[in-house]
Amino acid sequence: MSHVVSGLPVGRGLLCLIVAGAAWGTAGAAAALVYRTSDMGAVTLSFWRCAAGLALLLADRVLRRVLRGRPRAAVTEAPGRRALKAVTTGVGLAVFQTAYFAAVSATGLAVATVVTLGAGPVLIALGARFALGERLGPAGTAAVAGALAGLLVLTCGGAGATVRPWGVLLALASASGYSAMTLLTRWWGRDGGSDAAGTTVWAFAVTSLCLLPFALAEGLLPHTAHPVRVLSLMGYIAAVPTALAYALYFAGAAVVRSATVSVIMLLEPVSAAVLAVALLGEHLTASTVTGTLLMLGSVAGLAVAEAREARRGTGGERPALV
Repeated sequence: MSHVVSGLPVGRGLLCLIVAGAAWGTAGAAAALVYRTSDMGAVTLSFWRCAAGLALLLADRVLRRVLRGRPRAAVTEAPGRRALKAVTTGVGLAVFQTAYFAAVSATGLAVATVVTLGAGPVLIALGARFALGERLGPAGTAAVAGALAGLLVLTCGGAGATVRPWGVLLALASASGYSAMTLLTRWWGRDGGSDAAGTTVWAFAVTSLCLLPFALAEGLLPHTAHPVRVLSLMGYIAAVPTALAYALYFAGAAVVRSATVSVIMLLEPVSAAVLAVALLGEHLTASTVTGTLLMLGSVAGLAVAEAREARRGTGGERPALV
């Protein structure tokens, strides 16, 4: 999951990130449609997303090796370190995705996505300050305050608001899993010598194994009157916002500055909010819009702070903001 040196041009890297951000924003909409047409639970949905995504990633690796005609030089990494990264990343990914889908079910697509994506970078900034020794700075402190204010507005909205505290807590749990995964990745990435593609595949495998018993208890095969529609939606979730989006994100993040990456990823809540209103019929109240703007402004503030810090740097490795 760490950055790998790539020959990808920066322009193509930006395009990869734009597509990845927009694709991630469609995952919640597809999940909401699955909930409407079946009794599938959040854990089962997350399991099938990871399992099918894993199958697609493995097929891609096999196809690339066949087309390449010769094995690529492997990245040297200790087996114990590789296993530890796979397990911790997989568990973090399981919490991240499952809590997010549960938040979509509990409080709606737009709020779940904005809280998850908005709180994630803030938690990452705080964790980096206390665990990795990175200074937050005045701009970072202001961004954290703005994000907390946004969460407060979202949670304490008017009577007509669709925000539910339980859904917000689930979205925060999702952001916590994402943040822990990112901070550990940043820590390991300082040493270099990481196989990003291999770690991603193994992380999806661990996530699938973690979710399997809970999915079995919840009901692995859902009941639905529209099986073709559900299978189509699940296929889309596995292919586009999972296998394709993760591949594009890590390809682009390897060549694009981290502050720029974080700003581009704001396309996820934007696309999710648009789909929530246009496709799912959700209504954003004044409090929801205000909280959304506060949180997105906080993420943008963190991105600006990171860009300024990068300009003061000496050209060394810059860890990703998201």
